[in-house]
Parts: sequence; structure tokens; C-alpha cells
Amino acid sequence: MNTFSEYNSCSLCPRGCSINRNENKTGYCKQNSEIKAARAALHFWEEPCISGTSGSGTVFFSGCTLGCVFCQNEEIAKGNIGKTISVERLTEIFLELQEKGANNINLVTAGHFQPSVADALEDAKAKGLVLPIVYNTSSYESLDTIKSLDGLVDIYLPDLKYISSELSRRYSRAENYFEVACQNIREMVRQTGEPLFRIKPKHMMQESYEMWESEAALPISASEYNEICDMDEETEILMQRGTIVRHLLLPGCVEDSKRVIGYLLDTYGDKIYISIMNQFTPLKNVSAYPELNRKVTETEYDEVINYAINQGIENAFIQEGDVAEESFIPDFSYEGL
Repeated sequence: MNTFSEYNSCSLCPRGCSINRNENKTGYCKQNSEIKAARAALHFWEEPCISGTSGSGTVFFSGCTLGCVFCQNEEIAKGNIGKTISVERLTEIFLELQEKGANNINLVTAGHFQPSVADALEDAKAKGLVLPIVYNTSSYESLDTIKSLDGLVDIYLPDLKYISSELSRRYSRAENYFEVACQNIREMVRQTGEPLFRIKPKHMMQESYEMWESEAALPISASEYNEICDMDEETEILMQRGTIVRHLLLPGCVEDSKRVIGYLLDTYGDKIYISIMNQFTPLKNVSAYPELNRKVTETEYDEVINYAINQGIENAFIQEGDVAEESFIPDFSYEGL
């Protein structure tokens, strides 16, 4: 088993457990120092510029530093399921996903394994990994954890779930969520800069990825990306670098959602994309929270979208129709591990 000093007195998240995970002890994340994951496969339900038509090479890690009461991946977030893998095996998985035609490597909830994941990424890059690295997070991690990813991660997909400390305390047991998430997102944007995209050549062969990355397709800006998408829905354009901040609407929380959108627009303007999601799916885990035991209504979602438009939003992803379905929850059958 690989051991890393960062696990000796763990401070990878704001919970401050300070336990020695190398001694097989677990903290709030429910994980010791051994990597545990539940799925590594092509994933097609991210934003269009992440999934594309070939899929995002996504690794779902077990455990979580946040613990939202409405979590759609609850069975892995609580660490109830997952297969233990070595750092060496994780390196192989990254390269296997590239061989399968993934558009990127997508790390879902990897922060509590950051030292191991960083080591695997460095090894994979040395062995031929050329795909953009996507870091998919709740944003509830230590600032040092995010800083340590500088140069390894190309695209950040952080959540900004709440501004209200009352909501974050009730639903995520993290009264300081907004403060922590904001400082982390600020660092993510500093690392990635403004969004850059590339048009993916049709019928691109796997062996041409490296050439495409370096020569064949000049990067295009966010404004060019938006213009092409408006004119031509069939052209596949993938993000190469940047930050997409996700916000999931919760039932009855429209005003806080507006505050989140307003904060992001005031702070970052066109330097980021904002993904405004209505896919909240009430599962058994919200039975103790009756106010959450329903889908977000069309009226609620439209009110938030209209607010964003009135505030002048340009770089945004929205979801159309009723996408709140359990079919969006992956099958955690250890595929690809």
C-alpha cells in the first residue's frame, strides 16, 4: 500500500479530523488512506462541452467530506460501497479511459484522496496521458488541497450549493460552506484562467489526440464557443481549460439560488461558466426533510433562469425539460476498476 504523509494527520478538508488515515483510521469522509472507488467508465451526463458525444472518462471515488442529506450518490458518498485500488491501478485506469476514447479524465469527489490521485496523474501523464483533467467537487475542501492541484487540473467543476449558512448547516452539516467554497473557487479560477475550448475533429482517431492538443485545433474563447453553439448544434466543441460552477436548485430555495447566481456574476462575470441545474431528485434519504420531498417546479426554475438573464448572464448551461430522474444516477457496479 502506498502511504503519503498528508494522511498522517489529515487536514485535506475543513472538518479538521487530524486523524492518521495511514493507520487504517477513518475520518468524516469515511475513508482511510487506501483509494476506494465505485466506477470508472465513460459518462454522458455532464455539460455538453465535458461529455461531448464520446463521454467523459469518469472515476467515482467513495466517501465525501460534505454529506448532503439529499445526495444522489449517497451509497458511495457514505462509503458503503467501493473497491479498493492501488495508486498504480488508478494510473492504469486513467490510461484505459483514454484508450476507450474519453474526452477527458473526470475525477468525482477525489479531494480526500488528493495525494494518491495527484501521484497517479503525474505517473499517467509521464506514460502518455494527454487528455484534459476535470476535477469535480462539492467545493468543501481545504484551500491547500486545491492549491496542490495547480498544474495537474485543467478544468474545475465545483459546486456552489448555498449562500445561506442556515441551509448549509441543515442540509450539509457545514455552516461555513459558503466561505470555504468561495475561497476554493477563487483559487480554481486563478489556476485555469478564462475558459478555452477546441472544436473536436469528426472521426478523430485516438492516436491523433496528442496532435490535436498541440497543433491541429487552435483554442477558441467563450464568446466564440457561444456563437458557434447558437449557430451550429452539431459541431462538437470541448472545453480544454476553465471553470464551470454548478448550482443545483433545491425545492423552496429560489431566493438563495438567486443570491448564488448574483454572487458568481458579480465576482467573475465572463471568466467562468455557470451551470444552473434542475435535476434534484427526491430519494429516500430526504424522508426526514419533508420540504425537500418533491422535485423543483418549472416555475421555480424559470424564476431563477429569468433572474440570471436579467442580470446579463452570457456563459451558462441550463437544463430543459424534466431531468429529475433516478436514471441520472450511475450504476456503481465497479465497472472499469
